[in-house]
Amino acid sequence: MERGILLSEDVIEQINYDNYSDFESAMTDVKLGEEQFFLDALTLSKISKLKQKPINIQPNIQISAIEINNQPQIVSQQSTALILEPPLEDKQGIETLNQESEQEAESSAEIAAALIEKYEVKLTALQDQDSQTSKQNIPQIQDPTQDPLRKVKVLFSYCGESKKRYVEDFVAHFNKRYEAIKKILLNRQELVNLLSINKILNKKEKENVSIIGIVMEKNITKAKNILLKIEDTTGQISVVINKTKPDVFEIAKNIIEDEVIGLAGFNDKDVIFANKILLPDIYPRELKKSPNQEYAVFLSDIHVGSRFFLEEKFLKFIEWINGNMGSDEQKTLTKNIKYVFIIGDLVDGVGIYPEQDKELIIKDIYQQYSVFTEMISKIPKEITIILCAGNHDASRLSEPQPILSGEFVKQLLELPNIVFVSNPAMVNIGADDTFPGFDILMYHGYSFDYYISNVDYIRNNGGYDRADLVMKFLLQRRHLAPTHTSSLYIPDSASDPLVISHIPDFFVTGHIHKTSIANYHHITLISGSCWQSTTTFQEKVGHKPEPARVPIVNLQTREVKVLRF
Repeated sequence: MERGILLSEDVIEQINYDNYSDFESAMTDVKLGEEQFFLDALTLSKISKLKQKPINIQPNIQISAIEINNQPQIVSQQSTALILEPPLEDKQGIETLNQESEQEAESSAEIAAALIEKYEVKLTALQDQDSQTSKQNIPQIQDPTQDPLRKVKVLFSYCGESKKRYVEDFVAHFNKRYEAIKKILLNRQELVNLLSINKILNKKEKENVSIIGIVMEKNITKAKNILLKIEDTTGQISVVINKTKPDVFEIAKNIIEDEVIGLAGFNDKDVIFANKILLPDIYPRELKKSPNQEYAVFLSDIHVGSRFFLEEKFLKFIEWINGNMGSDEQKTLTKNIKYVFIIGDLVDGVGIYPEQDKELIIKDIYQQYSVFTEMISKIPKEITIILCAGNHDASRLSEPQPILSGEFVKQLLELPNIVFVSNPAMVNIGADDTFPGFDILMYHGYSFDYYISNVDYIRNNGGYDRADLVMKFLLQRRHLAPTHTSSLYIPDSASDPLVISHIPDFFVTGHIHKTSIANYHHITLISGSCWQSTTTFQEKVGHKPEPARVPIVNLQTREVKVLRF
């Protein structure tokens, strides 16, 4: 839309993650005339042919000569660009060509084919051969973020291209992470005499030093001290945290591999003895409140298709949000609900874990999304729904997970009030001329399992019952999955999309099937509930979910209530 190009249905249906990079490459440097044009598969195949960048797109061969005069024309091919002009106003060229083609073409379809060969005129693929009003039937693409009344803006949603990754990409990825978090730590005044590791290793005398580095290893010595191996871009060094320094030692106990930290202490040959450990952490900020009486609702882990899906309870929620049930106070509240966030796992998926089919009542992924769409479409259209994928959805598991798309969610994509974002994503809501709005960090929470199992402080203080402890832990490290093995991820060589470089007003998650509400430095932490009862696996591991709880935030007061259905 931003480039003045409308994609026809046959293009949209065939663009996928396997051929998107080819599509993007073919459209690079395509220059447009003054008017908007309509790109169908036929024209796209011609463009790719001219630019010698083939795309696996099959054009619809049903064409009509009626549409010729109303379509853009490819008037020239240059070394770096194709120039697309608005429709031809002068019919003389067409008439001349028709005359030249009469001997070879006896039908309108053949005339149209001749036009393509001689003038590269774009033709619109017709869904209905009798359609004489195809210009009026061009699909209107609805983007809720373009509606100023909805007050939704996507600040970050990952859209990196799918491609083969190499070892060099992992190296670049970690370097980008290191630089991003180092930039945050450089604002800490405690890091005096900051030096690179190679300079410290070359020092012959003891003195106070500071470093910023990535934790490579963590071990316990025979004397019960903590020994870290720290790396920066210049080298590696050992750091000792002595148990006689309880404040520093307590922080060190929860240090994990691959996080970026700052250390201050003194050097002795090739070792640093730490006096301070500095995390990139979130600094306290203003508690923003909306000038308007508006509400946001947070859902996650619907799991449509599972035999444990609590359909009756979810339909009660749908009735409630439509104002058809509840107290008079609640019915008044529902009229002011402006946003519904769904943080992943819309459906239960297929083949997610061994023998999952035994726990499915809907074993077809298309049907799962169809049922989900049918239910979610009953939410009032004036409410904006913002959703991302989770580990059960029809998307790659590696993070960032792209926005949901393709045939699986075709019906869902047609709903006019849904904003699709990646996992993770950052979305701004509620902004107007006098208020900057709230920045919402969305992350499904796939990495949470690792930190609940491996961080003593979290495991010993509630574990799966305390999602807020995991969220606080990740905010302190400014990363959603700092340890290499905590989650599958895409090693983007341009940046690390899981770095929390922008401080949000809300941090919202799901995944662990239990509601948790907390506040950290004026950031509201919300873990969504679920709509699935205890599964066989959860029963085996002793995990007890609390389904059908709905956190609701009054954006004017920042008060959070949890309704139980």
